[in-house]
Amino acid sequence: MKTVMSALSAVALSAAAPSLGLAQTEPAVPAPAAPMTAASASEAVAAALPASTLVSVTPESEISSKRVEIGQKVSFSVVNDVLEAGKVAIPRGSHVTGTISFKTGKAIGGKSGKFEVTFNTINVRGKDYAMRGTHRQEGKGNTVAAVFGSMLVSGRSAVMQPGDFANAFTAEAIPY
Repeated sequence: MKTVMSALSAVALSAAAPSLGLAQTEPAVPAPAAPMTAASASEAVAAALPASTLVSVTPESEISSKRVEIGQKVSFSVVNDVLEAGKVAIPRGSHVTGTISFKTGKAIGGKSGKFEVTFNTINVRGKDYAMRGTHRQEGKGNTVAAVFGSMLVSGRSAVMQPGDFANAFTAEAIPY
């Protein structure tokens, strides 16, 4: 009750202040906040590229089934800017790391070499994010040798050169 009376007397005093020659002060009550719209609410939440977004990558150096081993790390680069809502979420050239998860060498009878890369992480603006997906590369077989059953002719090694494309996917949301 005392606070109500104090508030009423403060209002009366502030109304009478100009006629009494007293300085007027602002009330201690904060101004009401502007209502939050859907647009301002979405701006308050950081924008993020959703998980499972397709990212096209290319190897940074040659990968050959002759020279790789299972478990070996290999490096890729993002081919094009990945855009979300008109903004660059993943810049072109971002570094992607993969691991050789499967490998066979070329074999007699025309069988070609093969390898698979499993994508692990992408580095975007200095922070690593999880990636998923695999890419399988196969060398060309020697069908002539396979037809004639030759044991002297083998297939070719699987080779992936810079400029060859593979598809990987983001495994988590990436803020931009």
